[in-house]
Amino acid sequence: MGGQVLSEVSAVVANDREAELVTSYRELIAGPLPDGLVRTELLRGADGVWRIQSLWRDKAALDAVRANPKLAAAPKLFRDVGAEPQLSVFQVTATQIGALMVS
Repeated sequence: MGGQVLSEVSAVVANDREAELVTSYRELIAGPLPDGLVRTELLRGADGVWRIQSLWRDKAALDAVRANPKLAAAPKLFRDVGAEPQLSVFQVTATQIGALMVS
């Protein structure tokens, strides 16, 4: 099965390390981004839970990044602020952009 995939790396970040995470994420996305990355977002949830969701052109693009420790940035960002990341990968099966539904 081809098509886009969404990776989600999440972790609980201590309150006193949240600003460092945000700064590191902004610095990361200001530089060159990996081939195949369509979109990425840093999300803050309740109780210190943070997520980095990244939309990839296809699983091959994600696999290429995950195979190179220097490119697998999201887990490193969390580890650098003392948090243990969890990774989930989802196959995109349908997308809605505004009023337009794409499958």
